[in-house]
Amino acid sequence: MSFSTADLCDEYGGGVEMLEMPLVSYGGVDSFSGEIVTIKLDEDNSDLVSMLRDERGEGRVVVVDVEGKYCAVVGDTLMGFAKKNGWSGIVINGFVRDIAITKTIPVGLLALGTCPRKSSKKAESKRDIELNFGGVAFRAGEFLYTDEDGVVVSDKILK
Repeated sequence: MSFSTADLCDEYGGGVEMLEMPLVSYGGVDSFSGEIVTIKLDEDNSDLVSMLRDERGEGRVVVVDVEGKYCAVVGDTLMGFAKKNGWSGIVINGFVRDIAITKTIPVGLLALGTCPRKSSKKAESKRDIELNFGGVAFRAGEFLYTDEDGVVVSDKILK
């Protein structure tokens, strides 16, 4: 599906939410879309690893909200899992690493920035809950569209 987030905002106006914070692209594609799956982490990315490694992505997008210290929750290994299992992309309110490699993997990856430290393994995550950051409510089952201009979220599939 070809789309432009600017065109989606023009056409749907108040029918879409727009992320009001800058994220940087660290994946092999800058434009991606899909049904949202949410996960909230407190530094520990174990459940995110399991999701990307063990579940069929079917073109979905994982939205991740990270609490805790400054650490990376996605790197080249998780991006490899995402590619292998058909995930469209990952959007992170947090940090990533191994970007020289992640930029070569044809999966979308947006994050606040980079950090060489990996996540610690100490806390449970919460999945398929509403996440709120950057002025947007991300809900499992809704739809995310992103390109070089920004991130747009809708409660329905947009053309």
